[in-house]
Amino acid sequence: MRLGTFAAAVVPLLPDPDQAREWAEQELADPSYQAAEPTLVDRISQTVARFLESLLRVPDTDGWGPAAQIVVALLVVALIVVAILIWGRPRVSARATPAARALFDGDDGRSADDLRADAADAAARGAWDDAIVLRFRAFARGLTERGLVDTPPGATVQAFARATAAALPALAPALDSAATTFDDVRYLRRPGTPERYRLIADLDDAAVRTRPAPAVPA
Repeated sequence: MRLGTFAAAVVPLLPDPDQAREWAEQELADPSYQAAEPTLVDRISQTVARFLESLLRVPDTDGWGPAAQIVVALLVVALIVVAILIWGRPRVSARATPAARALFDGDDGRSADDLRADAADAAARGAWDDAIVLRFRAFARGLTERGLVDTPPGATVQAFARATAAALPALAPALDSAATTFDDVRYLRRPGTPERYRLIADLDDAAVRTRPAPAVPA
């Protein structure tokens, strides 16, 4: 075959620019190429990974002296300590302070100090029923806040009195009268009096001053 005939046979096989672009678009439209491209999730993951890498990247200290490296180490330790103080302490406090719960069929989340203040206000108005109920709840809440007596929801006043006598034996003589007074006013609707309120208030004051008896070794 002559060279001219061979060239004539080969040249038609070379596409012009438009046809070449069309062939390339058809080839890239193949699903296998599209599947290989990163998805939107892949792009987001790569961006987040690069951001975290930039935050955690340790600077090159090859040219630094020992003193500079020590300074960097101290700064890192200081940042860790500050993070623990800022974010760690609230969690410890939350675990150390028990959540307030209902007391004797009353959904009351006030602290012992708040209940004492409200009881004093009620007594100043002559509302002895409210003053007695509030002060007895302050007495129970104070023992719960100190971790001396557990008062679960639904506990009766008599059960609470028995648990308190076991934790603080010095209060036992006045506990029965105080529990009976609370039951009379709260459930039996018997009117409260200043004397009965003073009985509850004195018991609460004594509980604040009393410390649990030391455990007897077996």
